[in-house]
Amino acid sequence: MFSNYLIGLREGLEASLVVCILIAYLVKTDRRDALRPIWIGIGIAVALALGFGCALEFGSQELTFEAQEALGGSLSILAVGLVTWMVFWMRRTARHLKSELHGKLDAALAMGTGALVATAFLAVGREGLETALFVWASVHAASDGSPRPLLGVALGLSTAVLLGWLFYRGALRIDLARFFTWTGGMLVVVAAGVLAYGFHDLQEARFLPGERNLAFDISDTVDPSSWYGTLLKGIFNFQPDPTVLQVTVWLLYLVPTLALFLAPAGFGRGRTTPTPVRDRV
Repeated sequence: MFSNYLIGLREGLEASLVVCILIAYLVKTDRRDALRPIWIGIGIAVALALGFGCALEFGSQELTFEAQEALGGSLSILAVGLVTWMVFWMRRTARHLKSELHGKLDAALAMGTGALVATAFLAVGREGLETALFVWASVHAASDGSPRPLLGVALGLSTAVLLGWLFYRGALRIDLARFFTWTGGMLVVVAAGVLAYGFHDLQEARFLPGERNLAFDISDTVDPSSWYGTLLKGIFNFQPDPTVLQVTVWLLYLVPTLALFLAPAGFGRGRTTPTPVRDRV
């Protein structure tokens, strides 16, 4: 549940910050007349993300078992690729997100209502589609038949909306670069588990060999239904009997990706003074 909460919080907060920056800029520049098109674009983006998530969930139920596993595995790998790109992109651009969005908004204001709707839709829609895909892949990997994964996502998104509102009201300050560094690192760990499970799905779909070639089996030691088994499953997508391919993929992704993400060279050129969120939005 914690991993799903983290996904909802991290992805939702990105979208919330984008909305805060767009709305705050229009209010500060006395362009409240442009708020309605912005909210329309945001609403369309949210509806698209929800529709995409529903299509993934209900559309996959009509497939055969092998087709479901093949689809789940393929989308899990795609979701990990997108979220990996996203955490590196946000780490690099967190300090410049405000100026980038302001520039796009100025151009849209000069072009008219349609451009404002499109700007808000594109700014929020990308986050929404990424969130829907990664949430679906993570819930698919961690689901044990209980509503806990979805509950974790819902709580994470709710927290993100609350934090976004507090940022906008100036009631909360946080170093965005540091926040996205820590949550990004944790998200890489979650993504490693999703990736390994995705390859396991492809093995079950008979797209990849080695389904019965286990790296180890500690089912007798670690009970998946115990509280600690559930905790390991929820945070790391751990399973007590992974295949050799799963362990190999997990290590090959996690070690270099996390090392590169946390390396000092990845922090950007030179030192910069962190900017409080209240000044950013």
